[in-house]
Amino acid sequence: MNDKATNIDVLSEQEQQQLIEKYDTESNFRKLTGIMATVVFFLLLAFSLYQLYTATYGNVPTQIHRSIHLGFGLVLIYLLFPAKRKSKDKRIAWYDYLLAALGFYVGAYWPVMYDNIIAQGGQMTTLDFVTGGIAVLLVLEATRRTVGLPIVIIAILFMAYAYWGRQLPDFIVHPGVDIDTLVNSLFFTTEGMLGTPIGVSATYIFLFLLFGAFLVKTGVGQYFNDLALLVAGRRIGGPAKVAIFSSALQGTVSGSSVANVVTSGSFTIPMMKRLGYSKNFAGAVEASSSTGGQIMPPVMGAAAFLMVEFIGVSYWTIAKAAIIPAILYFAGIWIMTHFEAKRTGLRGLKKEELPNKKEVL
Repeated sequence: MNDKATNIDVLSEQEQQQLIEKYDTESNFRKLTGIMATVVFFLLLAFSLYQLYTATYGNVPTQIHRSIHLGFGLVLIYLLFPAKRKSKDKRIAWYDYLLAALGFYVGAYWPVMYDNIIAQGGQMTTLDFVTGGIAVLLVLEATRRTVGLPIVIIAILFMAYAYWGRQLPDFIVHPGVDIDTLVNSLFFTTEGMLGTPIGVSATYIFLFLLFGAFLVKTGVGQYFNDLALLVAGRRIGGPAKVAIFSSALQGTVSGSSVANVVTSGSFTIPMMKRLGYSKNFAGAVEASSSTGGQIMPPVMGAAAFLMVEFIGVSYWTIAKAAIIPAILYFAGIWIMTHFEAKRTGLRGLKKEELPNKKEVL
């Protein structure tokens, strides 16, 4: 925003990042330096180029494509996310190097052994079983580091249910599966870890997030904030409407509600408080608006991409279906803030508090 636009204390970029890391576990990763930062950079570059290649030509067998996607993810997670989520140590522990190497091995197993696995017709060798078991354990630990323990516990409970099914009470009993069948289903079919969710991630989600990152890094986030100020800043209760409008715009390029709150809320919440909104109302407006960003096309939450795969329709069909609900959602918040502003007599921003129209346009 222009320096002359407001006198509000806006959070610095570092403060914003600290908030995101505090409330969004997936953003709390190591800030590497030196040679490992370079290594990770080239890994990320290779990952992105691979995804762009497969999106353009799409001639990689399904199992190989998803396995490579998983392998890249595992290597990067173990290099970037410490075992203790609140650890401030920027150094990579020796066991994380080992786990990253195992992640590379797991990701490369399907591409290297593809012909043998297909020829075996579903029968596993000892090497297959060991590799599949390692893959399961690596994914569970990687999930714990990035998302948290609850989802890992749920996954373990489902695997335990599959294995000990015959020993359960009558109303949930089933024949059960042996450990070989369980590992085979989880890693050597497209019904387990290489199933629909990772297929959606490898096909759609990665590309949308990649291009969304391009937009964010080129400054579109700040542009959205300035544009929202111009459109809604001078209206009754202007700052709250700025929060709604900017959150909707941020939602078009980000599927993260936490990042949305921090990037737009870092200046809209102080702005609302300065003009007389209660801190609770200011926080509620920003939180509800940013949550709506997940249903604002074209980049929405991961559930939208899963719908594409399960329903069997194009992503554009899902995006079109989400437009009206998204508009109604933000319209509802807009109306509520308008009546709250009228009730409490809260004004909009003054002309001199807005960014320069010509510069924004």
